[in-house]
Amino acid sequence: MYKKKAMPKRSVKAAVIGAGMSGLVAARELRREGHQVVVFEKGSEVGGTWVYDPRVESDPLGLDPAREVVHSSMYKSLRVNLPRPIMGFSDYPFEAKLSVGVDPRPFPGHEEVLRFLQGFAEDSGVVELVRFEHEVVRVERVVEERNDEWVVEWQTRDGEVRAEVFEAVVVCNGKYTEPRLAEFPGRSTWGGEQIHSHNYRVPEPYKDKIVVIIGNGPSAVDIAKDILHVAKEVHLASRETTKFKIHDGLYQHSPIDYAEDNGKIVFRDGSSMRADAIIHCSGYKYHFPFLKTNGIVNVDDNRVEPLYKQVFPPALAPWLSFIAIPYRTIAILLSELQSRWVAKILSGKILLPSKEEMTSSVQEYYQRIEAVGWPRRHTHRLQLEKFDYENWLAGELGLPPLERWRQNMYFTSLNLLMMFGANLRDTWDVEKWMQGEGGEEEEEEEEEEEDNINCSLEC
Repeated sequence: MYKKKAMPKRSVKAAVIGAGMSGLVAARELRREGHQVVVFEKGSEVGGTWVYDPRVESDPLGLDPAREVVHSSMYKSLRVNLPRPIMGFSDYPFEAKLSVGVDPRPFPGHEEVLRFLQGFAEDSGVVELVRFEHEVVRVERVVEERNDEWVVEWQTRDGEVRAEVFEAVVVCNGKYTEPRLAEFPGRSTWGGEQIHSHNYRVPEPYKDKIVVIIGNGPSAVDIAKDILHVAKEVHLASRETTKFKIHDGLYQHSPIDYAEDNGKIVFRDGSSMRADAIIHCSGYKYHFPFLKTNGIVNVDDNRVEPLYKQVFPPALAPWLSFIAIPYRTIAILLSELQSRWVAKILSGKILLPSKEEMTSSVQEYYQRIEAVGWPRRHTHRLQLEKFDYENWLAGELGLPPLERWRQNMYFTSLNLLMMFGANLRDTWDVEKWMQGEGGEEEEEEEEEEEDNINCSLEC
């Protein structure tokens, strides 16, 4: 329907915002297509959210807009819950290496993922494109009449502010930094300690405390287990009983109905208790504080809109794009496919539909998810179509569909997580499963509510 004759190949000057997983692969694919690439990174090393930072923010709930933002939401004990074979790039696998200091487990800790990304950046030559300690503070069209001239303004660690003009901007700043809080009456006046999981690092601060954790996803369960051996009691409060097997000794409750300033918490089933601390494992908000588009791109109830095929705002395409917005997928694979697509569109090898056709496609997608009853905040959840979206991208790029074993391994991982909990990471013989090719495993959807850090860090 949308196929057009490609233009002669062109090279553009492109800015990539962020040197995390999606920014690194975006930079590689852009350079492979012959584009001039600059990557802006606030931190001092590549890796994005995979760079463990022991610091926490001055506002533990993340409500103060003037706080110094800590980018990573990594807690010290985090391990991935997708296995290595589906966590690598198509031509750069995430292999287990037997050497000193390396974590060879099929489900490694976060340090191993960071080493993998650092190796990818070095081996692909992308690290030389990164301007470290350059925090982007403004991205805006030079003049509204042109979409191919964008000013990128940044601030260095020593306070110097400078700007440069680019033809294209690719936004890869991640989606796990701006906390989304659980809402209940009395939250702002409750007498105990409250933090969002974004600011959780280690269990010791909860020694001998009664802790209520809001959420039912993997991060909630991981953090609950992490503090169980030091806390007096640990309670999970969520809309439904968690679908993941959890550790003995954890108490489960319905959602919080309201909280009182004396430390009392009342749940929706009428039960109540007094607690010392609440940890909100309630997900994150898409957040682009640097992006100025005069209302063309908005975030409404966690929907980044409008985005054609989850990547391009129709009115600004192809000169502004977003990588790795969707979740409930193999994020590293998604980022690679999206990045290749963007790079080839910018070079003219692939042409986008007209603005009107893209806008119509976006509206059709919104109607589809509304028809199945999804709230607006789930716009970017891909499980409605399983891997149809990734296979569509592959088709646009002239690539074969995603290998069946990758799809089966993804869904098998989620199913086993529900059955065995975090123990699957030490009990599932991934190598044996691979030898059997995993081709006959049944695919099932996993539908827990929370889109949180551990789900996101699966890839």
